[in-house]
Amino acid sequence: MKLTINGQSLTFSNRITHVDQLLHELDVKVKTVVVELNRRILTREDHDEAVLKDGDCLEIVHFVGGG
Repeated sequence: MKLTINGQSLTFSNRITHVDQLLHELDVKVKTVVVELNRRILTREDHDEAVLKDGDCLEIVHFVGGG
């Protein structure tokens, strides 16, 4: 499966069907991330329902705390 993530084309050998699987594969902590799938911002609840297709474009933004 080929996906574009944050402007970078990536190919995954295993079949990833949902956003939550992708985040797990990328070792992304769900609590500190916002995901946009094909220009649509997903809620955290959407991650397990949002189906990925070959060629999809995602933006994954991490929040960083500091003080």
